[in-house]
Amino acid sequence: MSISWETAEQRLERARDLVNIEDPLSIQGPLHVGVDLGTSDVVLMVLDDTGEPVAVFLEWAQVVRDGIVVDFLGASEIVRRLKEKAEKRLGRSICAASTSFPPGTDPRLSTNIIENIGLDVLKVMDEPSCVANLLKLDRTAVVDVGGGTTGTAVIQNGNIVFSDDEPTGGTHISLVIAGHFKVAFEEAERRKRLCKEYDILSLARPTFQRICDIVSGHIKGYPVETLIFSGGTCSLPGLKSLLEKEIGMPVLIPNHPLFLTPLAIASLGL
Repeated sequence: MSISWETAEQRLERARDLVNIEDPLSIQGPLHVGVDLGTSDVVLMVLDDTGEPVAVFLEWAQVVRDGIVVDFLGASEIVRRLKEKAEKRLGRSICAASTSFPPGTDPRLSTNIIENIGLDVLKVMDEPSCVANLLKLDRTAVVDVGGGTTGTAVIQNGNIVFSDDEPTGGTHISLVIAGHFKVAFEEAERRKRLCKEYDILSLARPTFQRICDIVSGHIKGYPVETLIFSGGTCSLPGLKSLLEKEIGMPVLIPNHPLFLTPLAIASLGL
């Protein structure tokens, strides 16, 4: 089920307001669950049958690196914990979930974790294609800036005609921050989320220029007129202008890009 950009923005605003809210909520009808295993965080999002978020749980964690699960037990325990919180909030058992993976990596890296905690895997799709599936798009490329990789999906007439993924993402920016300030990686991650205070965009510019080179290579030869960027790293103020200048075409970034992929994953079940 595809939705408009305006509807997506409204649902992302709702998702942001629900993060880690455990107050009980009574929901009738089917529920649709998505699990996003990111490099810096794990997000479990639950939608009602109209596609509206009803539960969102997030935990910052370093259990995935470059599309590879480096802490299987830790990742499984986090997903189990988030699932139990969602079940407690909604007063219902969760039996199945959809998930995603970076293009070009093994989807079993994500699905194995879902199955390990006793859930059925409903649907699985690469990250940028999940977003492309969610939105009504044409002549557009969806770019998912993950922790270790940047993935691109090109859409024409609502169909995905190209999808690929290459190294470079938010982790590389964190490493630059760590080196610049001479702090540990965990502290660099924290400072990245305080982007204005530490002028992170200036430090991140060379990395984003590399990301723009990757995207330009991915869309070469396709009639792409607009780019949509997702992923928590895209929250940096001023990034839209930088990307448009480097790539030379209009760029859309949602108000809460961290939750666009989780929303799209959960929407696969609709």
